[in-house]
Amino acid sequence: MALIVASPAPALDNPLNRGALADFVNLFREQAIPRQFVIWRHPQFKKGTIVVATKQRRLYYVLGDGQAIEYGVGVGREGFTWSGTKTVTRKREWPDWRPPPQMLKRRPDLPRHMAGGMENPLGARALYLGSSEYRIHGSNEPDTIGAAVSSGCIRMTNRDVVDLYGRVKVGTKVVVLN
Repeated sequence: MALIVASPAPALDNPLNRGALADFVNLFREQAIPRQFVIWRHPQFKKGTIVVATKQRRLYYVLGDGQAIEYGVGVGREGFTWSGTKTVTRKREWPDWRPPPQMLKRRPDLPRHMAGGMENPLGARALYLGSSEYRIHGSNEPDTIGAAVSSGCIRMTNRDVVDLYGRVKVGTKVVVLN
């Protein structure tokens, strides 16, 4: 995975790199697997639940009444897949990124901290999953959506993660299926 590393100061100083203006610019920057409303035939997953189907590389936000919103996602590469149930414990706009120790061990060339902004690998929004290192987050690499390339996080286009972020509350149940 190639990371573009920028100095934190320019990311904060340039209004195009974070905040409402960056959110607007992102609407025109990314091509993605189209977000769509779909028929939902899985009553075991209740309204307001996020379901990630890693093999299909899709995330579903259950609306209830037999409907869900389907988003394309990037998922963990071989050796970094996981399944289980988590809870959204935190939400952040334009989050800072600190690679976890396990990632730094594999990639000592990574920065120890990167301020939120357009160059940040967490993208425009992040939903933190329990006490794990995993997140559902935006991406500065929209071409990875639909691929298995992450270290376990669920990646979305910035446009899609902004949409999901606005629908989800802290406490939302997230089910990841392999």
